[in-house]
Amino acid sequence: MEEILTLEEVAKYLKLKPQTIYTWSQKGTIPAVKIGKEWRFRRSVIDRWFNEFMDEKFSKYLDP
Repeated sequence: MEEILTLEEVAKYLKLKPQTIYTWSQKGTIPAVKIGKEWRFRRSVIDRWFNEFMDEKFSKYLDP
């Protein structure tokens, strides 16, 4: 089974504050699903999202 992370685990994994992850989750900035009152994240999806985010931000520095 794929690893499912809590909001706090994602914050620690990305080295961000939990409030940032919570805000991004609510806005749809980061891929997440709300189950009841709790946010959950798939590690593989977070990894892909992060890599795409980084590629976009650093695209001018990457080889074409």
